[in-house]
Amino acid sequence: MYEIFADLHVHIGRSEKGKPIKITAAKSLNFANIAKECAERKGIQVVGIIDCASPYVIEDIENFLKTGDAYELKDGGIIYKDKVCILLGSEVETSEEGRNGKAGSAHNICFFPHLQDVKNFSREMSTHVKNITLSTQRSNVSGYDLIDIVEKYNGILIPAHAFTPHKSYYGNCTDRLENIFKEKFNKIFAIELGLSSDTFLADTISELETRTFLTNSDAHSLPRIAREYNKMLVENISFKEVVKALKNEDGRKIIANYGLDPKLGKYHRTYCDDCEKTIETKEPVEICPICGGKNITFGVFDRIELIKDKKETKSPKNRPPYIYQVPLGFIPGVGGKTIDKLLNTFETEMNILHKLSKDDIEAVVGEKVTNYIINAREGKMKVQAGGGGNYGKIE
Repeated sequence: MYEIFADLHVHIGRSEKGKPIKITAAKSLNFANIAKECAERKGIQVVGIIDCASPYVIEDIENFLKTGDAYELKDGGIIYKDKVCILLGSEVETSEEGRNGKAGSAHNICFFPHLQDVKNFSREMSTHVKNITLSTQRSNVSGYDLIDIVEKYNGILIPAHAFTPHKSYYGNCTDRLENIFKEKFNKIFAIELGLSSDTFLADTISELETRTFLTNSDAHSLPRIAREYNKMLVENISFKEVVKALKNEDGRKIIANYGLDPKLGKYHRTYCDDCEKTIETKEPVEICPICGGKNITFGVFDRIELIKDKKETKSPKNRPPYIYQVPLGFIPGVGGKTIDKLLNTFETEMNILHKLSKDDIEAVVGEKVTNYIINAREGKMKVQAGGGGNYGKIE
């Protein structure tokens, strides 16, 4: 058994031939570049790429396997240069009955062991979405039905960024996941918290006590990979081992969740779109106390305050620690050139954020920048809460 870092939510912006996949993601985000970034700069051993059901990406994967740098595993996943295991995934938007009788929608990340499984899933889902070549298209199936389709092709389903105001189960569909999945709820063994939430908030909902929490980047650009990630204990890097870790089977498990302070997330607090102010009231509000406007985007913190059924956070004994960490790109005074200098010296961001001494870092970038990095590592920097699609800021 050994420890690995895993980020299970990374998007592809464009195919190798320039075809759009995730339109809001960077063009540099393609299958090969993600593998290289994880191996050479981030120090991530398992990455979940969640746009692999696009026929354009499937073509890229097939060509990638022909290069000799990568091969498929019997236990699932693609190994790149014996450093990184790539899990083949698909993000699917389901159609749900939302709160207050409105139409709801939720994102799900689905992972499959082999390329052939993804091909079969893609073929079937092409009958449920308008354009299978684009990522995260709205489907005409519910989560209740989607899980059967996923399992048909040997996959697993994980609710994505489960609390965000847009495109999530708790955010705009339901107060309880069990209402969505009904008798199939036991098949949901993990959920993704999202950038605006953390363990302490999520563990105020009792139905989640038996579910594994995931912290993933939802990266839309190469530098954003591993802004959130998980430390796992596994025997090797493969689809099979990751699933065991998510299920806490045979000694495999999540050891720690590394995530942003949820205040840094884009949807942590409620936001008034009329006066463009973040609302940080003690009680959740639906009318802006500043301007009286009703055009507001409900925050994750406020949504959880409404739906929680425990007065205080009480995590189960086997819940791993949630460790706040600030990626280099979020730290004031640490620009692209500084990051390049650090990576050229210390190889990966994981080394810089977690392993190196203050003296080691200071020898490369000087005392001022080093103090920023160390203060961020130790949680000593003040954070201005984000909301309404705007990231929080470190002051």
